[in-house]
Amino acid sequence: MNAPAASTAVTQILADFVVRSGADDIPAAVYAEATRSFLNWIGCAVGGSIHPAIDRAWAAAKPFAGAEQASVLGRKFRTDLLNATLLNGISSHVFDFDDTHLRTIIHPAGPIASGLLAMAETRPMTGREFLHAFILGVEVECRIGNSIYPDHYDRGWHITGTAGVFGAAAAAGKILGLDTLQMQYALGIAATQSSGLREMFGTMCKPLHPGKAAQNGTFAAYLAKENFTSSERGIEAPRGFAHVASTKFDPAEIIDNLGKTWEISINTYKPFACGIVIHPAIDACVQLRNAHGLKPADIASIDLRVHPLVLELTGKTAPRTGLEGKFSVYHSCAAAIMHGRCGEHEYSDECVADPVIVDLRQKVRATADRSIHEHQVAAKLTARDGRVFDLFIEHAIGSLGRPLSDAELDAKVRDLCEPVIGSAGVGRLIAESRAINSAMSLEAIIKAGLPA
Repeated sequence: MNAPAASTAVTQILADFVVRSGADDIPAAVYAEATRSFLNWIGCAVGGSIHPAIDRAWAAAKPFAGAEQASVLGRKFRTDLLNATLLNGISSHVFDFDDTHLRTIIHPAGPIASGLLAMAETRPMTGREFLHAFILGVEVECRIGNSIYPDHYDRGWHITGTAGVFGAAAAAGKILGLDTLQMQYALGIAATQSSGLREMFGTMCKPLHPGKAAQNGTFAAYLAKENFTSSERGIEAPRGFAHVASTKFDPAEIIDNLGKTWEISINTYKPFACGIVIHPAIDACVQLRNAHGLKPADIASIDLRVHPLVLELTGKTAPRTGLEGKFSVYHSCAAAIMHGRCGEHEYSDECVADPVIVDLRQKVRATADRSIHEHQVAAKLTARDGRVFDLFIEHAIGSLGRPLSDAELDAKVRDLCEPVIGSAGVGRLIAESRAINSAMSLEAIIKAGLPA
């Protein structure tokens, strides 16, 4: 019998790649970037743990929770593996401050690290084993995303949730030692649970998506370990994930150069706590503010030419809450002018309701221009005294063209985590996270991410 064509055996090829991958097959530079990705993720998860969404999710889940198997970062309680996975996934994304794979706008770490960290408390796992599975999960998640983006996203799917569940299943399956058929089952079980709608942006459901992707994907791997069956072609079959959820599917994006190129190598880390498409506009406003000493009272108007996706995703002119503010280019520019930054404080309910911010955002005008790339902006700021300042951003800070340095990433983690675990705690968290590749277990990292 002839072997099936590669395009009709995508799930099998991907599963076999994950199963056969050895820790030493991955270059040192890839492990180094995975370490940065993990540090950024755990900083976001610890910082986000204080958000009311975590209280509400736990209030709903607690009556059904099982044995106290795993920690919830930033909190003083433990719960079962799957609920800890869910809560850590929600907290890591609730500030919209987590990592971004710019090619697909996937936030890769949340769906994968949330399950792996919980698993690390239920079975022996070295830091290198964790990173190896993490890297493979990101690879699966982002390659599947590459194969369906942008059509899948344009249809209204939140790709972090929909693709993330595959990465979570692959990573958990690697730790569980699945064989190729079981890994195919895991990816198929993940496929049938894939979900997340862009309609939910600006609500608590958006961070629920990576939380559920982590929980569902992790559970998929445990089901597959017990030989719970699924289609062996869950990704590429005519009624499988890719063809049902997207009008475009390119299997080559999944299977070509497996093990030769690594998607985590092009991961990025946000300097601003909002949707990545607003970052060029914020960067422009911060630079103009600082260069010319501008204050809100100095501003007559701010005119932006942006990629159409900016208005599609962040066109809320009158946000009412901090979560809605994250999807408002108008609020973000106003906050950038007023505060010179757009961290989590600038997306609080109080900041969104600040009368000065409300007045200033009404002076922001954004026009869609298809000649402007997603990572660019053309900004013109007109002062009340008649001065005009123009700035074109080619690559915003935090992009691949201007990545955050290690020092900037550490500062971001400190800013996020100090209110939760204190200055000394953040120091330990950063040090232990940066040493993860040589750690004999994840115990010290997990302890560092918990309040005293």
